[in-house]
Amino acid sequence: MDTPANFLAQNQQLWNAKTEYHLASEFYDVVGFVAGKSSLNEVELALLGDVTDETILHLQCHFGQDSLSLSRLGAQVTGVDLSDKAIAKAHELAAQLQLNATFICSDVYGLPQHLHQQFDIVFTTYGVLGWLPDLNQWAAVVAHFLKPGGRLVLVEFHPVVWMFDNDFTQVQYSYFNREAIVETEAGTYADRAAPIGCPAVSWNHSLSEVLGSLLRHNLEISHFDEYDYSPYNCFAQLEQIAERRYRLRHLPDKLPMLYSVVARKK
Repeated sequence: MDTPANFLAQNQQLWNAKTEYHLASEFYDVVGFVAGKSSLNEVELALLGDVTDETILHLQCHFGQDSLSLSRLGAQVTGVDLSDKAIAKAHELAAQLQLNATFICSDVYGLPQHLHQQFDIVFTTYGVLGWLPDLNQWAAVVAHFLKPGGRLVLVEFHPVVWMFDNDFTQVQYSYFNREAIVETEAGTYADRAAPIGCPAVSWNHSLSEVLGSLLRHNLEISHFDEYDYSPYNCFAQLEQIAERRYRLRHLPDKLPMLYSVVARKK
């Protein structure tokens, strides 16, 4: 498994560039969010249940919409992200909305150097694991921050999705974590016309790699499911089939789009 030495710096630059355009995008609808719209989807809401007074560590939180949506539900939330520009906006939104949420700028692997408490829930969703080269190290961080009996709630795009080219016309990448995928992105999923040309470094992770890493770190899997839709219109060739549900128009009902995991610390 190849891991470029500067992948953190490259990806921080990429997400700093993305943040500016995401804040102005219809995709993230910051105006609607400030007015009270929740950014959370039915999949994660069902898995989380009542989070009143729960302590939640939200890994890779971007500019904090999901973190603040959880805070609106009564949770005590700490959001973490690699992008300093995204974290600055998260702080700004928390102050504007008068919500009691904490935000830390850190990569996932370095977080134990900056945060010294344990949580009822570690929460991470949608396009997160692909930015991490080593899931054993990720699972170790998750276990480190969970209280005994605490749970990880993960909702992620299915690794089958990441095997395809951008137009979903051919299989381009391995299902397995063979090497780093280094690409220069044009635009972003939230604004395809955004003039962003930063290199991105990512990795594909099979389901066995995800689940195996959790099991090796004393995390007991209590839930696993797969879904044939995406709640976001974030890929090419999607068509809407219901509210917050999108499928590939030329491969309907053929591919898994999401999966979810709940794992408890023994």
